Amino acid sequence: MPRWNRLRKMSIRLLHYSDIENACDDPVRMGRLAGTIQSIRGEDTVVAGTGDNTAPGVLAHYYEGHQAMPFFRAVSTDVETVGNHDFDFGTAPILDVVSKSPQEWVVANVYEGESDRGAPFAGLDGTTVLHRDGRRVGFVGVVDPATPRIASGASELNVTNPVESVRKAVSELGNSVDHFVVLAHLRDDVETDVAAVQGVDAVLGGHVHRERHEAVDGTLVVRPGANGQVVWEVELFDGDRSPIATRHSTSEGPIDESVADMTRERLADVGLLETVATVDDPIHRGLDERTRGESRVGNLVADAYRWAADTDVSFVHNGGLRTGRPLSGEVTAGEVASVHPFGGTVEVLGVSGEQLRTLLQAAFRPHREDGRLWHGDVSGMTVEYDSEAGRLIGVAVNGQSLEAGREYRLATNSYVVYSDDWPIPHEATIDSFGLPFETVADYAREEGITVRVGGRLQDC
Repeated sequence: MPRWNRLRKMSIRLLHYSDIENACDDPVRMGRLAGTIQSIRGEDTVVAGTGDNTAPGVLAHYYEGHQAMPFFRAVSTDVETVGNHDFDFGTAPILDVVSKSPQEWVVANVYEGESDRGAPFAGLDGTTVLHRDGRRVGFVGVVDPATPRIASGASELNVTNPVESVRKAVSELGNSVDHFVVLAHLRDDVETDVAAVQGVDAVLGGHVHRERHEAVDGTLVVRPGANGQVVWEVELFDGDRSPIATRHSTSEGPIDESVADMTRERLADVGLLETVATVDDPIHRGLDERTRGESRVGNLVADAYRWAADTDVSFVHNGGLRTGRPLSGEVTAGEVASVHPFGGTVEVLGVSGEQLRTLLQAAFRPHREDGRLWHGDVSGMTVEYDSEAGRLIGVAVNGQSLEAGREYRLATNSYVVYSDDWPIPHEATIDSFGLPFETVADYAREEGITVRVGGRLQDC
C-alpha cells in the first residue's frame, strides 16, 4: 500500500454544517455552501448537520422546510439531528422532510408524551453507527430542552436532559465504536457539559450563532455559526492523537449552480425576486451591529412596524433579526424579508408609560464579555442608558418625556407579547396585523429604505 494511502486511512473526516436558516433564501450562499462541501468530501467523510437547517427563513414559510431538500440531496448528507426551529411549522412538515431526505436523522432526548417513557419522536433512533474505511463512528443527537417552550410546533413534545442522553448513548455504544461524536443543538453551557462526558471524542454544535472551536476536557467542540457561512472539517485519528478541525469559509468556495438555480426558481415562484428598493449605503446585518446599540437594520424593522400599525412607538426584539449579506444596491422583497423571517403577527397594544419602561429595561442586558448591550430596537422613542452602571436612565416618546400613567400605542410582534421572556401584559393587545417579514417588505416597497442611525439608543 502506498505511504500516502496508509496516512489517509489514519483518520476519518466529518464535514459539519448547522443553522442554515435563511441562507436558503440566498441562491449564492446556498450554492457556495453546497459547493464547498462537495469540494472537500471523499470516501472517508461523513457529512453531518446539527439542526435549524429547514427553518427559519422566508422560503421556509412557503415550503415548510422542504426548500432545504435540494441542498440535502446535493451534498448527500449522512446524518443530522433536529433543532428547535425545525418545529416552526409543527411536527408534520419536519416528519415529511425526515421521510424524504437522504440523511439518517437521530435525536436521543425528544419524546412524544409527558416523559422519556413515551415514544421516541417520529420513532427515530437516538444513535447510529456509520462505517468509514473499516472503522465505526457512533453518533448521538440531542436538542435544547427549552425546545417545547421556544418552538410552538413542539409544545406537545417532551425534551429530556441532553447530558444524561449522551452519557447513556456512550455507555451503550462506547465499546462497539472507534469514535463517538455528539450532534448537539444546545446552549453554550450545556454543550460544554456534553463535551465533558467521558468517552466523547467530538461535539459538533449548533443553535448558538457564534462560532466555536476549542477543547473541553480533551474533547473537540466546533460550531459553524449561522446561515451557511462556515463548514468545519473535523479529523478523527486512530490511537491517542486528538481530533483536529479546519475551518472552511463558504465565501471562498465554488458554487453548485444547480442548488443556486433551484433557490432562484423557488424565490421567483413566490414573488420574492421583485426589486422593492435601492440602497446606496449598504445596511450591515452582523450580530455585533445589531446588539451593541442602535443599528440601521434594527431601525428598519422597527420603523416598518410603526408604519404598518400607525402607532406611537414600536419595539423589536433583535434576537429575531437574522445575519446575512448587507442590503445593498437593488434589493429584492426576499432580501428585505430575510432580515426578519419569522411568522406570528405584528401586534398593537395599549400600554402605560410604566409598562413601556419596564419592557425597555428588560431589553438592556449588558454582557461585559462580548460587549453586547442591547436586545431591542425602537421607533418613535429615544432611550438613554448607562452601560457602565448597567441601568436605563430615561425615555422620551416623540420628543416628550415618558409619562408613567399615560397610555401609548405600541407595535411589536406576537413573540414579544406571548413569550415569557418579555414583561408585556397579554391582555393589552388591541389589534393584529400581518406577518412580520411581509410587513418589512411592504414598508420597503412603499417607503423605500433610507434608514439612518439617529440617536434612538444613547449611551450616556
